[in-house]
Amino acid sequence: MREDALIPIGKVAGTHGVKGYLKVSSYAESIDSFAPGKELFLRRKGKPIVSFRIESAHPHKRGILLALEGIASVDVAKEWVGYELCVDKTTLPEPEEATYYWHQIIGLEVFTVDDRRLGRVAAIFPTGSNDVYVVRDGKKEVLVPAIDSVVVDIDLTHEILRVDLPEGLEEILA
Repeated sequence: MREDALIPIGKVAGTHGVKGYLKVSSYAESIDSFAPGKELFLRRKGKPIVSFRIESAHPHKRGILLALEGIASVDVAKEWVGYELCVDKTTLPEPEEATYYWHQIIGLEVFTVDDRRLGRVAAIFPTGSNDVYVVRDGKKEVLVPAIDSVVVDIDLTHEILRVDLPEGLEEILA
């Protein structure tokens, strides 16, 4: 599996019980990303990528308890703590019109409607009501609400995100 074909959907944070369950910190919007039978790829810098099939996944506290085929003891499960859980991006369903996956947004260059460059989208975090794009340019950081009145255009072909900043934010950047 090519590294650039993988999209992270979580990270193994620990183990649970003696049967090899993994405690997962999920980046995915829904537990459906961890459906039984689905193939997951585990990766860690400097290690080969390994694939597993999901046996089961259940919500647990703020994360997910995950059982993977071939991991049946706590000793084996411990080996995978710290690994990132990924899916092949070609297996993701097409997003609805005018919606995007985070991996499509992260890395886009951000410009205001008057062509002022703000930086690149470095990260995204959910707030409950909407996502917020973390835009960085060197040490300067701007938090941009991902709402229709602010995000004017997303051009994946040219890797540009155009924004119309609210008055208060515009004044801070001036």
